[in-house]
Amino acid sequence: MKAVNFFQKTILTLIGILLTGSLFAQNTFPNRPIRFIIPFPAAGATDNIARPVAAEINRATGWNVVIENKPGAGANIGADFVAKSPNDGYTWLMASVGTHGINQPLYNQGNYRLPFDPIKDFTPITLVAQLPNVLVVNPEFATKNKINSVQDLINYAKANPGKVNMASSGSGTSIHMSGELFKSLTKTYMLHLPYKGSNPALTDLIAGNTDIMFDNLPSSINFIRAGRLKAIAVTSSKRTPAFPELPTIAEAANLPSYEASSWFGIVLPANMPPDLANRISTEVIKAVKSPAVRDQLIAMGAEPVGNTNAQFAEFIKQEIAKWTKVVKDSGAKVE
Repeated sequence: MKAVNFFQKTILTLIGILLTGSLFAQNTFPNRPIRFIIPFPAAGATDNIARPVAAEINRATGWNVVIENKPGAGANIGADFVAKSPNDGYTWLMASVGTHGINQPLYNQGNYRLPFDPIKDFTPITLVAQLPNVLVVNPEFATKNKINSVQDLINYAKANPGKVNMASSGSGTSIHMSGELFKSLTKTYMLHLPYKGSNPALTDLIAGNTDIMFDNLPSSINFIRAGRLKAIAVTSSKRTPAFPELPTIAEAANLPSYEASSWFGIVLPANMPPDLANRISTEVIKAVKSPAVRDQLIAMGAEPVGNTNAQFAEFIKQEIAKWTKVVKDSGAKVE
């Protein structure tokens, strides 16, 4: 009987130690830098939106959130890295409509399979921001071919199939799929040129090495304002306050079903301890809704959100369903 009691006491003591250790680990979180993985190169929209959020969290909490760019394979390299990281709260991903909406239907074709599941392998934290893409054209290309509107571009592309080069930040990104949806609905053919991020794609577009791009507004906005790119429409269902004079593609080309907005949100590896996930979520949402971050996001043409874990999880499911249909209807494939 004494042996049984000793055994029971030992088990209870061990459980107490484990619980105390777990609570201590959470109470002292973080005790080292947090890696905030951006699955695209620096200076693109994903990077631009992540940095003010990280900076505000650092300022408000003292947490050391360190931006780390891991681009490649349509953002799949960075996303897969986070999916396979420990669920201890020290590795975050700035997810996007690409990693958690488009890539599953786009890459799961033929013999290739996405190395991660956007739902099963992640813990949603919050949707940070939504924004339109903007159809931008190289000014010299536009002047030479008299392209001043969406309809002008459609007419030119139909008259010159395959002669319009369409840059993107990579296969599977919202920039790529905005173009594919446009091509599908307008029955035009434009050559897709995928780059490793918006910045190199924009560099070539400004230089005249490519012709058009359906870019995320934050990475193009300053070039538009400086006259280095010609904007002719936005891809969202409504006009953007940043450029209220720009029509939507839906209204400009009489394409009521056209809508291809971008979004960015923070996710962590799957099976996070709920208390720790909630603690991180609370601080991230505070940062997103802070005046400093809101002002910076709005200046980029983005709409700050900061919703709950559950709302973001449901949003991701809806986005996957939406883009599965778009990929199927457009016939888009990884290049």
